[in-house]
Amino acid sequence: MTWRATVLTIFPEMFPGALGLSLAGKAFVEGRWALDLIDIRDFAADKHRSVDDTPAGGGAGMVMRADIAAAAIDAARARVKAGTPSFYLSPRGTPLTQERVRAIAEGPGAILLCGRFEGIDERVLEARRIEDISIGDYVLSGGELAAQVLIDACVRLLPGVAGNVSSLAEESFASGLLEYPHYTRPREWEGRAIPEVLLSGDHKKIAEWRRAEAEALTKKRRPDLWERRRKKKP
Repeated sequence: MTWRATVLTIFPEMFPGALGLSLAGKAFVEGRWALDLIDIRDFAADKHRSVDDTPAGGGAGMVMRADIAAAAIDAARARVKAGTPSFYLSPRGTPLTQERVRAIAEGPGAILLCGRFEGIDERVLEARRIEDISIGDYVLSGGELAAQVLIDACVRLLPGVAGNVSSLAEESFASGLLEYPHYTRPREWEGRAIPEVLLSGDHKKIAEWRRAEAEALTKKRRPDLWERRRKKKP
């Protein structure tokens, strides 16, 4: 089964974008994942292909219409495997975590609704049971870049995409910790040397050092992660 990303957008030309390069791009060419683009404007009823209208209650900006968004969502769901989750990329959504990325990557794919303007009529999100999901506490011009982030995070976890599977098990968030620091040649650079333990050849000591560094970094930079991890321990 090929993992499939179905993207609903008014700017299909923004794809594949960065997804056409590096690991994701290679995997796409190899058929390890698929990209299906749906132009929301194709479901507009007027000659101008309008998809938005003024917000009820007044205010700045425009809002994507429920009827047009619903038609696009229904078309997307008709193309994908039953049970494929549907997400609306929004800063008000549940934060995207590595654990959630892993769960999405293990499924058949995802339908990704990219908003523009001031957002999308709330009624369609409720009626079609679309889950809001956020890649961070900031606002973008639209959901397309956020969709690419989610897709990239999932694709790199698909079987055969990453060259070194063991590296996935050691990277940030895999064990609830940030990743330890990395070093390579030259041995000394601008007066800064590689930590001696990494040159010792003692794999046990190296593993202990890396673990200690990961814990120290997590405590310092992401106390929220450290506290969450502490609470999970029996």
